[in-house]
Amino acid sequence: MATSFRPATGHHPADAYLRGPYAPVHSEVTIDDLDVLAGEIPHDLEGLFVRNGSNPVFEPPGRYHWFDGDGMVHGVHFGGGSASYRNRWVRTAGLDADLDAGRARLAGILEQPDFSVPGGPFKDTGNTDVVTHAGRLFALWWLSGAAHELDPVTLDTLGVCDFGGTLNVTMNAHPKVDPGTGEMVFTSYSMLPPYLHMGVVGPDGTVTHLEAIDLPGPRLQHDLAITPRYTVLLDMSMMFDPEQLAHGRTKVRFFRDLPSRIGVVPRHGTSDDVRWFEVEPFFMYHVINAHEDGDEVVLHGCRMADPLVGDPDNVVTAIAASRAIPQLGHLRLEPVLWQWRCNLVTGAVTEGPVDDTVSEFPRINDRFMGLDTSFSYSPTFADRTTLAFDGVVRHDLASGATTTHHYDHGWLGNEAVFAPSSDPRRTGESDGYLVTFVTHEDTGASEVHVFDPSNLAAGPVTRLGIPVRVPLGYHTEWVPAGSAR
Repeated sequence: MATSFRPATGHHPADAYLRGPYAPVHSEVTIDDLDVLAGEIPHDLEGLFVRNGSNPVFEPPGRYHWFDGDGMVHGVHFGGGSASYRNRWVRTAGLDADLDAGRARLAGILEQPDFSVPGGPFKDTGNTDVVTHAGRLFALWWLSGAAHELDPVTLDTLGVCDFGGTLNVTMNAHPKVDPGTGEMVFTSYSMLPPYLHMGVVGPDGTVTHLEAIDLPGPRLQHDLAITPRYTVLLDMSMMFDPEQLAHGRTKVRFFRDLPSRIGVVPRHGTSDDVRWFEVEPFFMYHVINAHEDGDEVVLHGCRMADPLVGDPDNVVTAIAASRAIPQLGHLRLEPVLWQWRCNLVTGAVTEGPVDDTVSEFPRINDRFMGLDTSFSYSPTFADRTTLAFDGVVRHDLASGATTTHHYDHGWLGNEAVFAPSSDPRRTGESDGYLVTFVTHEDTGASEVHVFDPSNLAAGPVTRLGIPVRVPLGYHTEWVPAGSAR
């Protein structure tokens, strides 16, 4: 049974992300015919809902960061009016080596990195995202690592995919799949030159384009955006301190006097083709989407203006004065929905907030990736210093209007994926469902909630009981029935 944890101060214990709703589970299970607790399973909800997350097998050595744990995927198959659940560890080379050693061999990102350790200094856990492309399902790592292929039925790890021998670099956690061309656009970043690559995997599952992108040094790269013609890259003002890095120390610093840059490059372009737009300093984990509007490329994302814990220059916003701000290691999480408009003709850029609701882990209907979408869906932050979600919000990207559903007291959620309707007559942007896991922090009870995105405030149209605890985790994916090979 999970224990309750709700910090009352501005700081949290070192093991906060190992306890309560974050505590790992220790078994892989398969459960058929989940109980329907409320409503009914929609007839046009058919496919796999899967979520990745951190689930350490062994007690971590040293200080633990929530991102350190071994990957575990949790999946629910929908079809024929019923649903089943299973969970599986992502069997990485690092996990296999730990199992052979009987312990966790590598320290996490809060410890001094030891570059002499084979397979180090950090373990590629494949614990962050799940992405489907060309009928294949991949688990990916937040620091840019291997693409671990998963069986979309059993969720067992099939191995590392090198895309027919065409991929010789790592892959970032959030590649984007173009619904029009079937291409998957990715980046690969490194602590060593060249610091960034931009690549494309074609619909045949091979790398068709790979280019090194010039950057002045290593940058914290996590996400990217696409439009039908362009890839949008980020060069942000929070990075490893170059002076510390020269001495082998990975201390992160936010340079408020250094503009951030948004790079717009043709999808199959080169480093010389990148148009860099200087904007106000910021850091961002996740973009929402990008689209083309005449001469402009428009980017929406979850922007953080004060991303470092303990920075004396942090501004106490009205939000921060009224509630706790979550912390993840050095990262201070007060992201708000932001828009940047980059004019490819004049070189001008305009930017500003769309809404001040603190939210992250945004999703859209991926069938509209790269197009001018109307809505995004994000979890809302619980009032505590650990990252936890107490609801889900729909943002109108044009007006900034919001519709929010808050979970009942004690229940915490995860990223909500958009599952398009399987009915061929329902092809609009809102024609589908939002699906997410929720867990009660005191009892460990876990459920799957299904929402009508057009009527989010009404609450879930379906609640399914999961008879085992599902810890809080990260990113989700929807694999439509019949699309996996």
